[in-house]
Amino acid sequence: MNYGTTRFITAIPMALAMILGNLDVYAQQESVVRRPGTSGRPLYNGILLPEVWPPENGDPYTSEPMPVPYLEHRPEVVPIDIGRQLFVDDFLIEQTDLDRVFHQAQKYAGNPVLPHVSLRHGGVFYDPVVRQFGMFYNDGGRGIGLAYSQDLKRWTPGANGNVVLPKGGANAFWLHTDGTAKRVFYAMRANRMDPRPKNDPDVPYINAIWQNTLRSSADGITWSEEIPLGRSNDYSSFFYNPFRGVWVYSLKHNVPRVGKEVYRSRYYAERADVSKVGGFDDAVFWVNADRLDKPHPEVGDTAQLYSLHGIAYESIILGAFQVHLGPANEICEETKEPKYTEYKLGYSRDGFHWHRPEREPFIRGTYRDGDWDKAFVNIPQGVCVVVGDSLWFPYGAYSGMDPDGKRGMYRGGSIGMAKLRRDGFASMEANGRGGTLLTRPVVFTGKHLFVNVDCPEGELRVEVLDQAGQVLKQFSAKTCRPIRMDRTLCSVAWESGADLSSLAGKPIRFRFHLTNGKLYAFWVSPDESGASYGYVGAGGPGFNGVIDDQGINAY
Repeated sequence: MNYGTTRFITAIPMALAMILGNLDVYAQQESVVRRPGTSGRPLYNGILLPEVWPPENGDPYTSEPMPVPYLEHRPEVVPIDIGRQLFVDDFLIEQTDLDRVFHQAQKYAGNPVLPHVSLRHGGVFYDPVVRQFGMFYNDGGRGIGLAYSQDLKRWTPGANGNVVLPKGGANAFWLHTDGTAKRVFYAMRANRMDPRPKNDPDVPYINAIWQNTLRSSADGITWSEEIPLGRSNDYSSFFYNPFRGVWVYSLKHNVPRVGKEVYRSRYYAERADVSKVGGFDDAVFWVNADRLDKPHPEVGDTAQLYSLHGIAYESIILGAFQVHLGPANEICEETKEPKYTEYKLGYSRDGFHWHRPEREPFIRGTYRDGDWDKAFVNIPQGVCVVVGDSLWFPYGAYSGMDPDGKRGMYRGGSIGMAKLRRDGFASMEANGRGGTLLTRPVVFTGKHLFVNVDCPEGELRVEVLDQAGQVLKQFSAKTCRPIRMDRTLCSVAWESGADLSSLAGKPIRFRFHLTNGKLYAFWVSPDESGASYGYVGAGGPGFNGVIDDQGINAY
């Protein structure tokens, strides 16, 4: 969220490139933005887009995991100027004997933070203008509410009696800002078409009976008239990909998967202008739930992809997958119980292909009667915000029972929070032993190396190798000052100092020597503050927008 009004789309990457002294990378990126998929030039991380973009060869009928071409054919040298470099995959790793461990979010003990309301999409963000967190949510039968908070735990309803939009289909929200007082709120909603269209040759998808529309607002309270976007199933959404300067539409369509059964799937469309009027005839199949998404043992239904949001976090696009595990709506209506959905994660470095190595739920319902978050876990647009050392993840869930005792599939909704260490999706670990991790060749224009590490009972040392694999004596592990601490932002130095500017623009490798600890991320910053110049999700206190240009000053 929070990425600037449409006319500022290229301003942020341009400013970032100027700060990093890497205008050539920006020029390459800009050409990709102007002519998506046809330039063949590299992205910010060296990945080459194919000639046909978005890819049109996806198979909506398969249950196999999505292929990830950039992991099969990695760039020879990886530019790392933008963002903290995470270990969610092997993109940056040449060799290691450390163990990769994925981590789940921890639910806040004070949940729910907003009872008796719900998140069916909605949106969460940090508003740098009013210096508060904001959240759009469903206020029961009244409509869409907007609340603000200083700490994510206590929320205050906004103006207009807390209703800023009327009740309707699933609503998705986005706050777009360039880090100044100029900002735009966007609301995408689905309006059910009646009567239901049949045998419509212009609608290639089964059950595409919802018309998506877009509204904009300067304050989140007073909204423009609706602009038609195109048809899909309900529960579609959108997000901004700042690495390429395009808006991505995550479109829900139901397609046959097993025999004649119809399953929820995701299609992809992108636009340079979020408010472009038109249909989604150019949408391509994107991704399904697959055979690695195991059924719930008490239900047994095949997993389906109910919803998918994206957000730029540091050097990747973080994907929030809402995976449906049944029962069918008809059964839930009969039993008056909420359906089972779980919150899982995916990671993308090109904005389209998803790597999903961990299938344990990131956030799940308890499946216990009487619990506020028994089932039907929902994810808002914006996905996460950054607060110092932590990432916060709002989520909605349902108990199946309202305060008055009425039961139903969509009754008993409330909103809670979950936390994760910053960059804490995956760690490379050496527990009770020592190990190493050697990166592939990387190139940067900064001069200060930083790490996110947890090793107070061990130590971390780093050495630098040239492209041929020879250790540079002034940056050897022996001369590295050992790190023995638990910090999400920690500088690395050698006896010769901490300045790597003599290596700028040259392909080098880092080798991390870790004993009894966890390594979460590394990055090279132009600033002593440790600013990564990557993206910080839906923002957070201490940042002027959604780019980390503050480093330790935002902690």
